[in-house]
Amino acid sequence: MNKPMIISQDQRPAPLNVGGFRISVLASVAQTGANEFFHQSGEQGKGPGPHFHPWDETFYVLKGELHCGVDGVETVLTAGAMMHVPGGSTHWFRFGEGGGELLAITSKGNAAAMFTDFDKGINWESPDRTELIAIAASHGQTIVP
Repeated sequence: MNKPMIISQDQRPAPLNVGGFRISVLASVAQTGANEFFHQSGEQGKGPGPHFHPWDETFYVLKGELHCGVDGVETVLTAGAMMHVPGGSTHWFRFGEGGGELLAITSKGNAAAMFTDFDKGINWESPDRTELIAIAASHGQTIVP
């Protein structure tokens, strides 16, 4: 059985570099048994391209704007807005002007392990797309061309 968790600001793990934006793993599925929680932040234009995976994902915008799309429908979210992406839905996002921050929550997934592998295995200054696709696929994520 999993134990209750409390993570204070000073205990938050150092952010991972994933595609030029920062992801702090607040809690992984290994810790909670069900959901994963992430603080994500980035500069204008940073964010993942179109992809899909079997786990659900919810974004809650903390600061700035989030330009995003799900299954061909595009929108702009501002601070206080939320978007839920069901598993299997193709989606993407980019931080808007001035950058932004969000809280992401995933279910039934292993995004924390994937983000860690992206941070360790990809040189984001000159990314190898073949390696990026392979790492994503090893965690059940498909990157859409």
